[in-house]
Amino acid sequence: MTNTAMFSLEGKTAIVTGANTGIGQAIAVGLASAGAKVACVGRSDMTETFEKIGAPARCLEVRADLATLEPIDHIVEAVTEWSGSIDILVNNAGIIRRADALDFTEEDWDAVMDVNLKSVFFLSQAVVRTMVPRGQGKIINIASLLSFQGGIRIPSYTASKSGVAGLTKLLACEWAPKGINVNAVAPGYIETNNTLALRNDPDRNKAILERIPAGNWGQAPDIAGAVTFLASGAANYVHGITLPVDGGWLAR
Repeated sequence: MTNTAMFSLEGKTAIVTGANTGIGQAIAVGLASAGAKVACVGRSDMTETFEKIGAPARCLEVRADLATLEPIDHIVEAVTEWSGSIDILVNNAGIIRRADALDFTEEDWDAVMDVNLKSVFFLSQAVVRTMVPRGQGKIINIASLLSFQGGIRIPSYTASKSGVAGLTKLLACEWAPKGINVNAVAPGYIETNNTLALRNDPDRNKAILERIPAGNWGQAPDIAGAVTFLASGAANYVHGITLPVDGGWLAR
C-alpha cells in the first residue's frame, strides 16, 4: 500500500452524526475530501454541509434526533439502502447543559447522557452488527478534554465524555478481534459556535490562550484531520485510544 493509498477513503461509506455545523460539518467535509461517501445525520438542514462537500451525489441527509433511540434503526437502514454498506461511523452529535453541581437538575442530567453516551453506544452497536459479517469497520467517537479533566458547572457533560473514553476502550477490546477499530478524538478549544461566548470574554479568552502551548484556538478541520486518519487504513493497528487534538493543552 502506498503512502497516499493508506489515507484514502475511496469506496468507503461514512456516517457522521451532528454534521450540520461546526466540528461535525468539518469531519463530514474531511471524510468526503478523502474519497468517502458521507451520510450526514442530524436534526437540521444539511444544505451548507453539502455545499462545502461540493458533490451532492456523494452525500445523504438523514434527519434524526439522537435524544432517543427511536431513529437508530432508520439511520442504519437508510444508509445501507443508499450505499450498500457502512464502513465508518463518527459519533459526533452532543449537547451540553451548564449549572453548578448543587443546582443541576435530573432533566439536564438525563438529556445530556442520552445524547452524548446512550445514543453513542446503541448507534455503534447497530452499525457494528452490519460490519461484523464483513470483518472490518471503523468507529470514531468524539470525546473531549473533559474525558481527562473535571471542568466546572458541566457535571453531566463531564460524566458523559468520561464515559465515551471508557466506552471506547471497552468496545475496542470486544470488537478488535472482529476486525473493528474503535477509537476517539478529544477536541481541545476549537473555534465553533459553541465556544463563541468564551472567545468573546476577554478574561476567559486570555486565560485559555495562555494555557495552550500552540498559542491559538484550534479550527474544526484540525479535528477532521485526526478523524480521517483514524478512519483510514493508516490506523488499522490503532485500537482503543482517545487522541487529544488540543494544541498541547493537556501537556501543560
